[in-house]
Amino acid sequence: MDNTALYRLKQNWISAYDTSFKRAKLLIGTIVITAVINIMPGFFRGIETRNGIVLNDWLLARLPAYDVSVPIFAIIWGMGILMMVRAFYKPAICTTYIWTLIFVCLARFLSLTLVKLDPPVGLVPLVDPLTGYFYGHASITKDLFFSGHTATMALIYLNLEKRNDKIIAFIAALVVMFLLLIQHIHYTMDVLAAPVIVYCAYRFTRTLNL
Repeated sequence: MDNTALYRLKQNWISAYDTSFKRAKLLIGTIVITAVINIMPGFFRGIETRNGIVLNDWLLARLPAYDVSVPIFAIIWGMGILMMVRAFYKPAICTTYIWTLIFVCLARFLSLTLVKLDPPVGLVPLVDPLTGYFYGHASITKDLFFSGHTATMALIYLNLEKRNDKIIAFIAALVVMFLLLIQHIHYTMDVLAAPVIVYCAYRFTRTLNL
């Protein structure tokens, strides 16, 4: 990266956070999401101990169950890296992404508390050492409604701005949703509800000018 590019990047960051209000939004959002992430392991251990119901899922009953953990997380982490690169060059994206993620996490805490489900029949454990921290490095199978993996993909899609990026993110989200069902990690309603809830959280964030 030459000096001109570095100067332009520096100016982008200065412009994105040129007021105390903008800086406060980013700082507070970072503190809140850090707190939420640290709450997650205990929360997921708690929901794993309770009893729920097994749904009669018409689509899952007709899909074979395979371990597709590697492609699922290759796609998710690949899109995550793309999101970080785009945010690095357009830092204003960071604040909206963080605050939308906060509201999505809060929505998941609420929905998982209220909707008590047991894992789908034929579930194949999903293994990803990189995200094991969020689950307290334990085997969690009742993190069901709504799908956090699908929510992540939807959140990335909404925050990307370039047309080609959005096309890639849209296709990637559909593939991840399908693979989650192939692995029987989620019920169909879990993956279908996630994009709708994330979109609502995103619009709420934009309405609040966060």
